[in-house]
Amino acid sequence: MTEMTPARGARVNAIGLAQADYKGLPSTLCQGCGHNSIANQIVQVAYELNVRPHEMLKLSGIGCSSKSPAYFLGQSFGFNTLHGRMPSLATGALIANHAMRAIAVSGDGDTASIGLGQFKHLLRRNVRMVYVVENNGVYGLTKGQFSATADEGQELKYAGTNDFPPIDICMEAILAGCGFVARSFSGDAAQVRELMKAALSHRGTAVLDIISPCVAFNNDDSSTKSYSYGKEHEIPLHGIGFVPKEAEIEVEAYDPGEMRVVEMHDGSLIKLRKLETDYDPTDRLGAMHRLQWAQAQREFITGLVYYDDSRPSLAEASRMVDAPLASLGEGQVRPGREVLAELMSGLM
Repeated sequence: MTEMTPARGARVNAIGLAQADYKGLPSTLCQGCGHNSIANQIVQVAYELNVRPHEMLKLSGIGCSSKSPAYFLGQSFGFNTLHGRMPSLATGALIANHAMRAIAVSGDGDTASIGLGQFKHLLRRNVRMVYVVENNGVYGLTKGQFSATADEGQELKYAGTNDFPPIDICMEAILAGCGFVARSFSGDAAQVRELMKAALSHRGTAVLDIISPCVAFNNDDSSTKSYSYGKEHEIPLHGIGFVPKEAEIEVEAYDPGEMRVVEMHDGSLIKLRKLETDYDPTDRLGAMHRLQWAQAQREFITGLVYYDDSRPSLAEASRMVDAPLASLGEGQVRPGREVLAELMSGLM
């Protein structure tokens, strides 16, 4: 890894890096694509949270969304995997080195179609990583066919009419046991940032389903994945604020319009200011009902949909040693001759 030296006069964070040090290559996506906004928010979050680039892993599959990791954290490790197979590589990489943090970027095709099985098992195992779905309802790289998250009855000029009901990624995540499930809109930069900060501190898999309009193939006003629909119909479940674990905060009782604080596993805090009078993100059945209600009403709800930090991560459940496996020498991981002899004698 090359050592980064901020430009003279640039503002730096607590570890001496400027925001520009967290950028990647120039984007090759369409101008106005929501994916670019998400990449920009990841850059901002990494800078604000003093992320050390060499401790971060970037992963993706195939699709417009999966090009995004090239546009942020240019000094981090990264791997662009096969279509729909990113969760398998992520699981292996984070078992080999559970000390690393990971941001995986996928799309609605990469996750909800060819990769749905892998996605569900990643959540079931609770691999510690942030899983971002840049969801636009179409296959942008192959000229705009409907994806599995497209609205039933939606009509597109080149794709015709979609006759099938959509897969709700947040619903699938909750059913699979994910303990951090959120939905946001790429046009709401502030909310994306705060959810991303909280997701990075979660002990297991954190899923962020971010509606990210495709300006080329699916930006009609009638589509729930369009920019105009998101701006006009977004209904926040609550306001989101993230407080790093070093900070202290005191709050009063949590009533409508006031604030509730949820402590993350690492001691950091999420501030939730309730906008809906009866929504509780820790109620699993309530979250599923709210998602179904939103789909039936064509609402676009955003915020932390569900949160539960009680499940151990895959590394914790596997009783991994504190030192990452990748850092152990051969003598520490390879059984000695005596151990092998004892094992073989037990098979006689």
